[in-house]
Amino acid sequence: MKPVKRSLTWKIKQMAWALCAVPVFTFVASIGHAQNFQNGSNLPAATPHEAASYADLVALADRSEMVIRAQIRRQTTVKAERAPGLAPGFARLYIQARTQALIAGNRGIAQEFAYLVDVPLTAKGKPPKLKKVEVLLFANPVAGRPGNIQLSGKSAQFAYSPMLEQRITPILRALIAADAPPVVTGISDALAVPGTLVGESETQVFLSTRSGAPVSLTVTRRPNQAPNWGVSWGEIIDASARSPQPGSLQWYRLACALPANLPSNANLARDPAARRLATQDYAYVIEQLGPCGKRVT
Repeated sequence: MKPVKRSLTWKIKQMAWALCAVPVFTFVASIGHAQNFQNGSNLPAATPHEAASYADLVALADRSEMVIRAQIRRQTTVKAERAPGLAPGFARLYIQARTQALIAGNRGIAQEFAYLVDVPLTAKGKPPKLKKVEVLLFANPVAGRPGNIQLSGKSAQFAYSPMLEQRITPILRALIAADAPPVVTGISDALAVPGTLVGESETQVFLSTRSGAPVSLTVTRRPNQAPNWGVSWGEIIDASARSPQPGSLQWYRLACALPANLPSNANLARDPAARRLATQDYAYVIEQLGPCGKRVT
């Protein structure tokens, strides 16, 4: 009777996995592009903290309600007809995992849970074997399905490492801090005003935010001096405001959200010289911020 029982159990599980695989678009994510698998090995060839930039980790943490450390216990390949949108060279896996720790999250996570993930095929054209691999997942709960999670985007699954946890911990703290900077969504207005001396001016750029909280940039120029710029995170425009530290959440909010060029309709100046100055000062800020630097998100 035991063989029959195991056979029936296996068929029931297959049916359950097939049903869970239907809403694939709400679960799909992929391992970072730098995590190539070699010779069917269980472990990624590159570590996640080397593949992901600071901006990648902030972007993932910002859109995730949970950050989970888990161990993969079982994987099942989803049939191609049940995996719409699957990229060539990838396999869609239904993963059953066991929780090791909830690194971040306002709600609990089941001891065992399931999710879908797209992973690159090995050199032999087969899905990698991930059983017993420890992963760090950026995810969101699935309404009405406590035993499932939804990865928060592509590259939301990483091979776990202490270094990765050390990198993500300060980001998570910064995101929930009382003085966390608001999410910048664009530019509202910009105005450049020449000073009384030749070469003296001040440009203010007012930013729009998701919460409506005021944020503004100030660029000041003095004769025979390099331009100086800073950001004010509040109602008061601080003339002594400083520019954000690269690799900080304040820097991320600006570098990864502001457009490359000052929109013409946001430039309030009518005088051509003042308009050019505002455009020039905004370009200076963008240059000083540097590129956002996302690599896997």
